[in-house]
Amino acid sequence: MTMAEPFFIKNREKLFSNLKDNSVAVLFAGKAPVKRGDEYYPFSPDRNFYYVSGIDRENCILLFTKRAEQKNVTLYIPRDNGIMAKWVGANMTPQEAMEISAIEQIGYIDQFEEEFADYVFKNNIETAYLDLECRDFSHAMTPALEFAKKIKQRFPAMLLTNVYPIFAQMREIKEDYEIQKIQQAIDITIKGIEEMMKHAKAGMMEYEIEAYFDFVLKQNGVSQKAFQTIAAAGKNGTILHYVKNNGKTKDGDLILFDVGAQKDWYNGDISRTFPVSGKFSQRQKQIYHIVLQGQQKVIDAIKPGVAFSSLNEILKEHYFQELQKIGLVQTKQEVSKYYYHNVSHYLGAETHDIGRYQEKYLKPNMVLTVEPGLYIEQWEIGIRIEDDVMVTEDGCCVLSKNMIKTVEEIEAFMAKGK
Repeated sequence: MTMAEPFFIKNREKLFSNLKDNSVAVLFAGKAPVKRGDEYYPFSPDRNFYYVSGIDRENCILLFTKRAEQKNVTLYIPRDNGIMAKWVGANMTPQEAMEISAIEQIGYIDQFEEEFADYVFKNNIETAYLDLECRDFSHAMTPALEFAKKIKQRFPAMLLTNVYPIFAQMREIKEDYEIQKIQQAIDITIKGIEEMMKHAKAGMMEYEIEAYFDFVLKQNGVSQKAFQTIAAAGKNGTILHYVKNNGKTKDGDLILFDVGAQKDWYNGDISRTFPVSGKFSQRQKQIYHIVLQGQQKVIDAIKPGVAFSSLNEILKEHYFQELQKIGLVQTKQEVSKYYYHNVSHYLGAETHDIGRYQEKYLKPNMVLTVEPGLYIEQWEIGIRIEDDVMVTEDGCCVLSKNMIKTVEEIEAFMAKGK
């Protein structure tokens, strides 16, 4: 048994404990969408599917059945792809699927619908759980939403239930395996940021500096990033999700990097802002210190029982006091001119990990970001400082603590590389 298998087995037991008796649950791995012609986007497995299987191959299905004392899981996979293996690689074999997932019942995709219908009919199944997440009405239909339509047509009396909230609750508390993977992703991310800082010089293109981060990820076996890199110099740093990364840096610019490596589908997420020429101006220092002090206040407040929503209020109150002193705001409402996002989100198998935020209270082994920012367009100053934090029994620990962030540390580090 591999180290990962107990984690996935435990997660399947968690899911079973949340399912009603006389029910089924169906999860889909998903499929890479077509880019154009015969080219596809890179595949990324549905994280709820992965969480209970360890399988990161596309076009697979999991069927959970729960009836009386009987609990069973079947994994359906594509059949041997024959000659296509010479073009795209061989499909996963049943033996490989069993070794990865520790699921003993393996079937083939083309059998799934008939076996599903047969089981539902013979056992008078009343409830079907599907991941019915839908954040945007205009988004393409997911395999689960498409299958929900089929169930309604074939079994109109069956109750459809959304399993997404169950996964959101299960995944908000991280297991040791997950924390280990997140820490590995963070450590690689830190190496990448340091490499960018070593080589940054005024006059370089944003993407040139970004390339040093990409190289470190490849060196460390990372094939996919946690998200598209933000590399924003000068005024571009005031655009929250700037991803063009095609601007030219100039002497005196700050450059804001929001980056993350992905390790075995778990993510790091760190932001750092530094001067491309190695030295902060006095005004840049002043704003940077305000952001850094705000981050520390939020980190100091993190402990079990604290309302998630209160973290953002702590930061906004800090900003109001400090920005008032330097004449940027007169009222608390004006803070939103310069700070227009929340200070935190969950982190895990998704960069913005699933779960409800506003009504939540922090619990041990939650992992979240702390990412205060200030964006002052008229001064061409965009600053964000982001670290990844795990809630402990009596406070929190900063998982990205090895990444330098004070003005003095940054200037000293960059001076060594010049």
